[in-house]
Amino acid sequence: MKKDYYEILEVSKTATAAEIKKAYRKQALKYHPDKNPGDKQAEENFKLAAEAYEVLSDDSKRAQYDRFGHAAFENAGGGYHSTMEDIFSHFGDIFGGQFSGFSGFGGFGGGQQTHMRGENLRVRIKVSLEDIVKGAEKKIKVKRKVQAEGVTYKTCPTCNGTGQIVREVNTMLGRMQTASPCSSCHGSGQIIDYRPSDADYQGLKVVEETISVKIPAGIMEGVQLKVSGKGNEAPGRNSLAGDLLVVIEEQEHETLKREGENLHYDLYISFSEAALGTSKEIETVTGKVRIKLEEGIQSGKILRLRGKGVPSLNGYGTGDLIVHVNVWTPKNLTEKQKEFFREMLNDSKFVPNPEKSDKSFFEKVKEMFS
Repeated sequence: MKKDYYEILEVSKTATAAEIKKAYRKQALKYHPDKNPGDKQAEENFKLAAEAYEVLSDDSKRAQYDRFGHAAFENAGGGYHSTMEDIFSHFGDIFGGQFSGFSGFGGFGGGQQTHMRGENLRVRIKVSLEDIVKGAEKKIKVKRKVQAEGVTYKTCPTCNGTGQIVREVNTMLGRMQTASPCSSCHGSGQIIDYRPSDADYQGLKVVEETISVKIPAGIMEGVQLKVSGKGNEAPGRNSLAGDLLVVIEEQEHETLKREGENLHYDLYISFSEAALGTSKEIETVTGKVRIKLEEGIQSGKILRLRGKGVPSLNGYGTGDLIVHVNVWTPKNLTEKQKEFFREMLNDSKFVPNPEKSDKSFFEKVKEMFS
């Protein structure tokens, strides 16, 4: 079971953005590979801290995590920044200059080239209530930029592959060095050596790719899934691809209305069925069920079918199907039918006489939401 992100950073669930940033910096410096050479556990803790910070430092992701836990980010691609280069490309500024960047050879040192990262892509995907209840796997077509076949790169002659331009300046305190990203290669340390005819000026081309996305049971409208490495690629050797962000759009069901993990169904019956009692077959997401309605059932009666709703995204059980009974008042009666009801107007059996056990509308609503 994955460890809680707040526990990883050793902060409370009410921690501010500044407190979370400070806590991450503390953890990252504690487990930094430069301070723990060859320590695999320290490296794993370093990655976990980056994963926790990525979620808790983003208001939208943090809200999803607080509501759904780790299940909010489970998807086909899975995972967060799995390499040190990836982590430092996102959070290198968090270290306040104590470590310059990732060298790619097991250590951290100054003057190293920047590993370029491609842009994230965002798509919306429509899912049915059936998909939400049972879980599903969707295949979507995405147009993304990838490095063209045959493109080659060479070391940038301006910065000699460091990705930085170092200058010495005279100050009142003596000679000091300043470093800035190379303007020729934009910090990558590489420039294009050969570009195929089907590539753009960065050596990239657009391709259409079919990507599989797992939809976890219990997913909700607006939840964002991430498929790692399926966004646009970036130019250069050893560059990192962006992510594909999949936003869930829930399709409205024809007869069932969703409310969190519960489903609601309006069942209409006639006066005769309400008076005599009957049984009705109801179509649920997982199949048909038959329910029995007792004699004299009242309009507004609420029946609860346990476990026939939507599974919890966190895996904590399944909601219910709530059936609302509505007695349908007939229209356009014949004269004979009207005469029957005129005769019943003063009949004691037809005079409203609610029992103490019969709950009012407001009591039913209160009970339903409790």
